[in-house]
Amino acid sequence: MLFRQLFDPQSGTYSYLLADEETRQAVLIDPVHEQVPRDTALIGELGLELLYTIETHVHADHVTGAWLLKRRTGSQIALSGQGGAQGADRLLAHGDKIAFGDRYLSVRQTPGHTAGCLTYVLDSEDMAFTGDCLLIRGCGRTDFQGGDAARMYQSVHMQIFTLSDACLLYPAHDYRGVTVTTVGEEKIFNPRLGGQISESDFAGYMKNLGLDHPKKMDIAVPANLKCGRPQGADLPAEPPVWAPLTYTLAGIWEVQPPWLEENPGAVQVVDVREAEEFDGPLGRIPGAKLIPLGELAERCSELATDKPIVTVCRAGGRSAQATNILWRAGFKQVANLAGGMLRWRAERGAVDGGIG
Repeated sequence: MLFRQLFDPQSGTYSYLLADEETRQAVLIDPVHEQVPRDTALIGELGLELLYTIETHVHADHVTGAWLLKRRTGSQIALSGQGGAQGADRLLAHGDKIAFGDRYLSVRQTPGHTAGCLTYVLDSEDMAFTGDCLLIRGCGRTDFQGGDAARMYQSVHMQIFTLSDACLLYPAHDYRGVTVTTVGEEKIFNPRLGGQISESDFAGYMKNLGLDHPKKMDIAVPANLKCGRPQGADLPAEPPVWAPLTYTLAGIWEVQPPWLEENPGAVQVVDVREAEEFDGPLGRIPGAKLIPLGELAERCSELATDKPIVTVCRAGGRSAQATNILWRAGFKQVANLAGGMLRWRAERGAVDGGIG
């Protein structure tokens, strides 16, 4: 099985991508709206088919990326039927199975943080995804969205602590950089739910936390009750479409050599190599303008603001940095040439100069 743990630093949210390596079918747990370009890029780079986005609960600290991912990938949205959300393709109940290829996740109802919290257990029962029900050395709050401390205590002890002590637990959040725990660890070391703490002790502790409401709650909860569908528009604003661009996991927009070969007059080609490379064995793309990377920030005024820019270097690394420099300078129609001159030459693109 392919597994990736992804992080949104603004909300402290972990998202989890799981895929069957044979069929390439995948599911994504707790996607974040702002991270959809990253997630889409990773799915594309790994050659996966996203079947489902799955929510552990209706979140109050971030807007889900489920609806937008459905529009971009054709994935279905799945979440608890007890959470009150509308627009899901599949409402989940205790005991359901979510299949992806030859693997599946089992659904366990674990209410308490909210009325619709779910924990997902991998078929091998060596991994579980607990949302906010059980955090690493902690747990989610129980004072809104149908939360109930007694139900959370029962959920953890009956649905999570009954798994093997070696079972890895992956939460929806952590704010200290800790990524994973185990059932055995939490039974012993969780200060709220482990050891000999009773249900009444836990309920009393949770009642007196006195926490402020999440900063994005007034935005996130209404949006998540619609599975992340925006109001007043079908899609959020996207960068201007001037070419078939690909967004990479590194956060760079790229254009492929065949498109540039077929549309040489549609863009400004900026070569950010050094002068000796520009005149060296690899040659240069016809019409390319030489601006070495170290000079680019100071020479942006030499470029037209009304025509897209494609940056290029030897292999694509420096030119990827160049797209960020140009973006910060106010150029919004910018893309890196995927693979640089090495790929351009390998695919027999036209060159001036060079050898061979």
